[in-house]
Formats: sequence, C-alpha cells, structure tokens
Amino acid sequence: MIAEARGAVEQALAAGASDAEAYASEDRGREVRAHGGEVESLTAATKRGLGIRAWVGTRAGYAYGTDLSDAGIRALGARAAEMAQVADEDEFAGPPVPVRLMDPGGSKGAPELSDPSVVAWSTAQIAELALAVERAALAGDERVAGVEQAVYADSAETVAVVSSTGIEGEYERSSCHAYVQALAEGEDGRETGFGFGLGRGPKALDPAAIGREGAERAAAMIGAGKPGSRTCPVVLDPTVAASFVAIVGRGLGAGAVQRGRSPFAGRVGDSIGGGVLAVHDDGLDPAGPGSAPFDGEGIPQRRTPLLEGGTLRGYLYDTYTARRDRVASTGNGGRSGYRSQPSVSFSNLIVAPGDLAFEGLLREAGDGVLVTDVAGLHSGVNPVSGVFSVGATGRAIRGGELAEPLREFTIASDLVSMLGAVVACGDSPRWVPFGGSVSTPPLLVGEMTIAGS
Repeated sequence: MIAEARGAVEQALAAGASDAEAYASEDRGREVRAHGGEVESLTAATKRGLGIRAWVGTRAGYAYGTDLSDAGIRALGARAAEMAQVADEDEFAGPPVPVRLMDPGGSKGAPELSDPSVVAWSTAQIAELALAVERAALAGDERVAGVEQAVYADSAETVAVVSSTGIEGEYERSSCHAYVQALAEGEDGRETGFGFGLGRGPKALDPAAIGREGAERAAAMIGAGKPGSRTCPVVLDPTVAASFVAIVGRGLGAGAVQRGRSPFAGRVGDSIGGGVLAVHDDGLDPAGPGSAPFDGEGIPQRRTPLLEGGTLRGYLYDTYTARRDRVASTGNGGRSGYRSQPSVSFSNLIVAPGDLAFEGLLREAGDGVLVTDVAGLHSGVNPVSGVFSVGATGRAIRGGELAEPLREFTIASDLVSMLGAVVACGDSPRWVPFGGSVSTPPLLVGEMTIAGS
C-alpha cells in the first residue's frame, strides 16, 4: 500500500497542493455466525482504499476512493487539491511533521501486531471454532436452554501513511474475537449471559472458556430481583469498568476539551481521582488491540500518562488539536479507515491493576452491589458535566460475598466523583474491545447511588 500512498501525495502536489498526506489501507475480514449447531452465516470481505488530505496554505481538502489505478489516484489527488483551494482558511490547519522519539515505548519498541494464524486458518476451522463456542455454552450449565448467537470475526489489515513533510511508514496488524450470548431458563423467563475472548489470531482463543463464561453469566441471573434504593459500595466488573473508562478516555481527548464538551476541561494538575487509580494510554502495548507503530497521521505511538496518584496529568492530542494548544501531538490521531480524516482517539486505555483479588474486593465492599452489565451508558452520560444515570444488572454483595442476582436498577453519579470514589483496583485486568480498546481490572467504588425498589 505504500507505493499507492506515495503516488497519491505526488499527484496532489502536482495538482497544486502545497502539502499532502495519503492514508492507504487494505482490510481482509471474515465473520461466522453459528446457531442451533449449524453455521447460520459466513461472510468474507476485503476493503481497500485511499484517503488524501491536501493543503493549500492554511486551507485543507480531503478526498477518498477505492480506484487505486494510476488514473484513479491521479483523480483523487486532483480532487483533494481542488477541495483545499475552495476551503475556508484555518490558522491551525497544516500537515503533520515527522517526530523522532528517543524511546517511545520505554524500551519496549514496536510490538508484533500480526498473527499468521488469521490467514492460515481455513474457513472450515473458524466455523468449527464458532460451533465449539456454542457447544461449550450449552454444556456450561444444565439451565442453559439455548444460544442466541455465537460469533467469530477476524481482520488482517495493512496500513500505510505518507506525507510530503517526510513521514512514511507501513505496518500489518491482525485481530480476532469470538463471543456468545447464552440463554438460561428460569421460572420467570429467560436470562442472557455474555462471554467473549480476543487475540491476534484464532489460535489464541479458548472456545470452551468463552462458552462457559456466557453460560455462567446467564445462569447466575436466574431469579433476579430489584435491590433496595440506597447509597452503597459498588464493584464494577471489568466489562462495565471498561465502558466507563472508555467514556473517560474520550473526555480526555483534546478535541472534546477544546469544544467544551468534557468534564475534564481546564483541570490538568487537579486532583480528580482516587489515589489508587492510575490510567494511561499506550499505543505500543504488545497485547493491545489498538496498538500500532504510528497513528493515523504517521506520528509514533507512545505511552501517555493521564491519571496518576489521583491527579490529571494531561490530554490526548492529534496534530490539529496540538496546534490549537501549542503543544506536541501525543500520537493519538485515530482513523476508522481510509474514508475518515484523523481525529483524537485513544489507542489502548490501560488501568493499572491493584493487589486485591476479586474476592478481596468483595470483602472490602461488605454490603454492596456487583454490577455486571449496564444499558444505555453512552447515551446516558452528559458529555459536559459527566453526570450519568443508567440501567444496570448484577449481584448483591452481602457480608463480603456474592448473594442473589439483581436487575432493573439504576446506578447514578458523575464521572469525576466516580473516579474520586475508586478505593481499590483488582489484580486481574482484562482487555475489553467493545467501544474501544481498554484493559482494566474490576474496580471498587466506595460509594454510589443505587435506585431500585
């Protein structure tokens, strides 16, 4: 893809752009859905294309397409330059410039991002993996009456970025995941339970563990009732904690801060989190689904501290937002593909684990609630104030041990107060890929409002 990216930059410059950048990508992916012991659907697709940003002084234009022939690239370059010529001037517009970091990963270097098993495994093998997940869920508990869906999906992509300022790079990355939604039969109806696993390639997945997790979660919810309304300690399991951390990460993006759409605006250096909580963004973590040697603008990825000792250390920047604040990009210019222009996004948000096992968190909670799922979180959080009130399900904690299942209650607080109320972190972090790449252990929030019966 790097040859096509080079050619696109040359064509945009030839069409009158003063600077240009090309982002080229090819993504080959498969998905298998299993149901009732059979493969319900199997799809395979390849997405290949190129996006060009062109600048004429402080005017910026963008064009993208899938025709990567010489004529197609020439037309794309001309279109991007033409769009720049008619755009409004923006004093902060301009191409990213090369960055040389002495040690972006703290001596880790660029991680290995590609697993050959993604390509090597046949369609029959990945179909069998999805079926094995479904079988494991059905065998995981005698109360499991069925499986709503068992899914396997993978991706193998190549990304190249080239700019007229001297940036040039290319990498390959693979990923895969599988999940199941099990259905357990109870006297009051069916309960659902979700299990999942992820890795660089299918050989890293454990279908038995994925199915068993879905079955156990579904069966654990049989007979659920409403808790009493009160303020109490709350343990967030890793999937729920990851959802909250992802929203915090988006609030720490400089784009949201500069638009006044973040509860963390103007608070660098302030104490906003409990002293036990440490959060950083690390685009070079070997296990991180969002890892890459550089971001969508060709800027090297790195480790960026966000919360340490309860103090807000800084924000995440791409080139544009960095120019607005007169700072350097943190390598967080993310793209969802060649169709999109860069915008600030986290790569891998990582919450540092603590030293308490899950049972220790329950003991510390005493009489509280374990939250295992939330509904409507992303629409239920006010992006300016951080206030939220969302539906939840989980388990009661009584005398430091898990008790009856709970449903149809809400948890309410605001993001800043919740971060400040975290009193302990578990010792077993987990990668959660849904809604962004986040690694977090379970978290004990010392006080949160529960609204039930």
